[in-house]
Amino acid sequence: METLWFVLLSFMLCMYAILDGFDLGVGTLQLILAKKDDERRLVLNAIAPVWDGNEVWLIAAGGTMFFAFPVLYASSFSGFYLPLMIVLWLLMLRGLGIEFRHQVHHAMWRSFWDSVFSVSSLLLTIVLGAALGNVVRGVPVGKDGYFFEPRWTTFTVVPQACFLAMKTGGELQERAQLLAARLWWAVLLTSLGALLAVSAIRPAIWQNYSRSPWGFIFPLGGVIGLAGTFICIRLKKDRGGFLFSSLFILSMLASTAFGLYPAVLPSALDPDATLTIYNSAAHASALSIGLTWWIVGMVAVAGYFVYIYRSFRGKVTPDGGNSGY
Repeated sequence: METLWFVLLSFMLCMYAILDGFDLGVGTLQLILAKKDDERRLVLNAIAPVWDGNEVWLIAAGGTMFFAFPVLYASSFSGFYLPLMIVLWLLMLRGLGIEFRHQVHHAMWRSFWDSVFSVSSLLLTIVLGAALGNVVRGVPVGKDGYFFEPRWTTFTVVPQACFLAMKTGGELQERAQLLAARLWWAVLLTSLGALLAVSAIRPAIWQNYSRSPWGFIFPLGGVIGLAGTFICIRLKKDRGGFLFSSLFILSMLASTAFGLYPAVLPSALDPDATLTIYNSAAHASALSIGLTWWIVGMVAVAGYFVYIYRSFRGKVTPDGGNSGY
């Protein structure tokens, strides 16, 4: 049962990384790609129906962690208290940037909130990526299961460029396609660098692959995703580029989870102090009961996301009578 909840929690974090990941990337790229006010409204329109719903995956993942692995929740939330407060403020600033932009019809006002939205999205990407890097590296968890880690890997923005190319048209689409082609090479180099760094800092991450070679399906999925993204970018298949780049992110996160298992918070001080799915999980009976409610909730979530993404599929346009989204 502990392994099942580890997989479910990993799944929810992967969904957040993919879905809210393209929201963050769109915000990061807004000031780079969108040169005019109409183009910036297009960028916001591309994510307007889904950005707040995508963030629910982070909240749901936190709730699942609280329920299934309460010791992990207590340790990680206290140890990463400062970074989590930064994440909270950045999430609020992103929302303010989107909601306040159209409240006053003035160029300086819009420019300010566009900058708030873009900078907070960029910082969120860096903070969340670096937090994942700290978990892989290991944190100073003591025998009491607690630590404090004020220090701070980033997610690729190729899917976000492909997403904007898929949802927009004209010059904005062309700039997004060009940027995606250039960023692909940066993703390739940084991914190779991250692979070498992880192998040097935490070589034990490969032990699970030695014991269970079937796990190499996850890195293979990453290679397929990266190669597919390159081909789709060259062919200007924006939807395919977005899907393959999402496969890359999903596969890399799944590879990390597979390598860490059963550890959920490795200790850099004492291997015996590492939090695993066994010493941080709730009672087996609680996990069994909770599974029923988790399934019910996921069915509702799946229905909502299918409806919202089907309702707002296709290209977006700036509404002439609306200065916001």
